Amino acid sequence: MQWVKGLGLGLGAAVLLALGIILGHFAIPKNAPSVSASQDLDLEILETVMGQLDASRIRENLRELSREPHLASSPRDEALVQLLLQRWTDPASGLDSAKAFEYEVLLSFPSQEQPNSVDVVGSAGDVLYSCRRSEENLTGEQGGPDVVPPYAAYAPAGTPQAVNAAKHGVAGVLVYTDPGDINDGLSLPSETFPNSWHLPPSGVERGSYYEYFGDPLTPYLPAHPSSFRLDLANVSGFPPIPTQPIGFQDAKVLLCNLEGPLAPAAWQGALGCDYRLGPGFRPDGDFSADSQVKVSVHNRLQLRNSSNVLGVIRGAVEPDRYVLYGNHRDSWVHGAVDPSSGTAVLLELSRVLGTLLKKGTWRPRRSIVFASWGAEEFGLIGSTEFTEQFFSKLQERTVAYLNVDISVFANATLRVQGTPPVQSVVFSAAKEIRSPGPGDLSIYDNWMRYFNRSSLVYGVVPSLGSLGAGSDYAPFIHFLGISSMDIAYTYDRSKTSARIYPTYHTAFDTFDYVDKFVDPGFSSHQAVARTAGSVLLRLSDSFFLPLNVSDYSDTLRSFLQAAQQDLGDLLEQHSISLGPLVTAMEKFEEAAAALDQDISTLQKGSPDPLQVRIFNDQLMLLERTFLNPRAFPEERHYSHVLWAPRTGSTATFPGLANACSRARDTSSGSEAWAEVQRQLSIVVAALEGAAATLRPVADL
Repeated sequence: MQWVKGLGLGLGAAVLLALGIILGHFAIPKNAPSVSASQDLDLEILETVMGQLDASRIRENLRELSREPHLASSPRDEALVQLLLQRWTDPASGLDSAKAFEYEVLLSFPSQEQPNSVDVVGSAGDVLYSCRRSEENLTGEQGGPDVVPPYAAYAPAGTPQAVNAAKHGVAGVLVYTDPGDINDGLSLPSETFPNSWHLPPSGVERGSYYEYFGDPLTPYLPAHPSSFRLDLANVSGFPPIPTQPIGFQDAKVLLCNLEGPLAPAAWQGALGCDYRLGPGFRPDGDFSADSQVKVSVHNRLQLRNSSNVLGVIRGAVEPDRYVLYGNHRDSWVHGAVDPSSGTAVLLELSRVLGTLLKKGTWRPRRSIVFASWGAEEFGLIGSTEFTEQFFSKLQERTVAYLNVDISVFANATLRVQGTPPVQSVVFSAAKEIRSPGPGDLSIYDNWMRYFNRSSLVYGVVPSLGSLGAGSDYAPFIHFLGISSMDIAYTYDRSKTSARIYPTYHTAFDTFDYVDKFVDPGFSSHQAVARTAGSVLLRLSDSFFLPLNVSDYSDTLRSFLQAAQQDLGDLLEQHSISLGPLVTAMEKFEEAAAALDQDISTLQKGSPDPLQVRIFNDQLMLLERTFLNPRAFPEERHYSHVLWAPRTGSTATFPGLANACSRARDTSSGSEAWAEVQRQLSIVVAALEGAAATLRPVADL
């Protein structure tokens, strides 16, 4: 009966095809804008979006998101997955589609049965002093059952005696946040939260101490249940010894009782005493000289399910080109600033765009993908698993990645980190949006007051910071080679020495903290929403991609000059020439300038959309040419030869800087100097490959 089976399949296919046509027909609103292959950014739509982004809605989003602690994989975290799905499938303001992608990942949690502890004990084991196991419940939000006690994720279990053991090697680590680093020296309860934005004495910064990013058991593979997993004994990147964070209130008791030589000046802080190196306690202090510090860590590793949520607006003309906008969802406790300030902006921007979409008045030229990443706090896990799962698809189709993690650190100025090609689109957006606060400055002009640099091409412009690995942009730039950026509002560096907002990763990062101290009125949140929204629309809707590859020349030229000035003589002594690098740099600059000119010429006429697509692909793919997966075998997921971690002191190409730093005190002909030559060749090949990518596509 094979023919019956075949006929059934044929009829089934016909029915499904017809159903698809019907669904497609009714999915297109009758008042949908006509689609043109030359569709370009609609400035009226852009203005509409800017006007509809509502500060009060962002505030209410934040209130809901930070209402309860939402540690990765917790019930509240999963409830927020459902909230995102509900928002992104709303009939009036939803997107084309939304879906959760679940991964089974290795996370680390403190034991509920055996809490971590830090005690000072006497020679007989009697407890003389105990550090707090939880933060002081100052506002009624720090004492709930869902507030995870302070701990260092992935630190191993153990009970070392940690002071006198220093004679024999470090046995354990205590970590605290000094008020000199975070509070501008303020430490009294009357000077700190809830009376100001500063960290209270009991505040403890939680964090992940995993060295790499992604699921620890499935490097380079998506963490699906069926995926190969490393044996725990073979997992690298975890701390080797027990580690526990404490508040500066308890750190003062320990540090101010230590004896021994004075610590270096750079190690001194604001606890009101001289910091000493130990070992042991001073005999005239609060503890006897033979007292010990007992650190008991009972962290446990667990496989947990964690989800990413993806929402898609399908592109009208180029649906196979993606502009990604991401923010992580999980927090250590309430996470009002980190990350919910970013999620609140994400939800408002997707609401405004979704409303225009459902009304049929707008559809982007390219597809927009909104992402809510899971388990970021444990090591960028959700975003990394996503890039591992869809590696080829994302490399082939992604135009850019826009990250808004913490949207507002403080309310003074815009702060953007990114790769050079995104500079021009960020500048264009920032020039058109009014800065919050008094006066009539644009965000661009206000930004330049706080962070600026001198450019050979543009004169004085705002400074664009470089991307490290502090948020979910990391796998996109380092692993996939996708042009990326991170957008936020931040504080006036001239008024504070704080390395980050003071309640970072503590139980005091709450809605009221944001509402009262960080951004009253939420005007800075609105400014970030407008800036990020404008950048997103320019990338998704512009006929010509607003990426400027020539802006890489400033960075590359500065890297070259640093190598020549700081390393040139040393390299010559070992018969290594920078000549090939100079030549490669010239080839890149020539190709970039020629491409800019070709695009400029094409923009003046009535360009063929296919020709524009070719140019756009060259712009999109430039960043990929700087990837070399064999450049840094010791660095997991780092393939970008311009932005990999740099341990050498010279601000040049990281592989070259690091290799020279290691080889400096070795003899010619050593493996270390061979590695210098290899790293130089890697950079030359990358620049030559970049130049080739920018040349006319018919040129081989």
